[in-house]
Amino acid sequence: MYIPQGSLQVGKPGSFSKIEVGHLFIAIAVLTIAFSFTFSKNNLLFFLLGFPIDIASYFFFMPIAFLGIVTAFFIHELSHKFVAQKCGLWSEFRMYPRGLVLSVIVAFFTGLVFAAPGAVMFRGDAKPSETGKIAAAGASANIVIAVVTYILYHFIFSQMGFWGTLIGFICLVNLLLATFNLLPFGPLDGKKVLLWSEMVWFVLFSVSVLLLSGMFIGGNLLTNFFT
Repeated sequence: MYIPQGSLQVGKPGSFSKIEVGHLFIAIAVLTIAFSFTFSKNNLLFFLLGFPIDIASYFFFMPIAFLGIVTAFFIHELSHKFVAQKCGLWSEFRMYPRGLVLSVIVAFFTGLVFAAPGAVMFRGDAKPSETGKIAAAGASANIVIAVVTYILYHFIFSQMGFWGTLIGFICLVNLLLATFNLLPFGPLDGKKVLLWSEMVWFVLFSVSVLLLSGMFIGGNLLTNFFT
């Protein structure tokens, strides 16, 4: 596990080092730029397909992308961090510079978002159950946010322009992040959760897949972004 220079002292839940704060700000800023390219259709692929460049649209989507990233990525990583700290482990976020650069390049050229901003690292004598709980914390936070915004969107905000787009995007990005991270493969959180508790993994993954499927099957939530 690669950990850049910085304090390895175990902090109280909620404590941050200076290097960690810097990495978080950079990761959020870069992801905001990447998502804005995607959802404003200001990318090379859409330009070649005949869509005009619309700078105003890019800046319209930028605060939406920022708030979506903060409520999904930032809270996901902080959930990992706080649970790890509660278990008495050193835990800090570290960005992945190559992944961040690739995210912007892919978004600009294809309109797709390849989000590999970094991850929360932790060190210490973690029990298997603690590792599983730390892994489950991120997706659990995303699912809670997604459920709340899903209800708000369908019953209040679906026809409210900017606010409907904002609530819809927050719901979408949280569900995508939860579902992807719960896949039980490789270094993803899902594998760690599955090794700890098959039932917990099944419940979390089922809820995220069902909600994500509901967005595609019933309702016009996605039309705010892809039409």
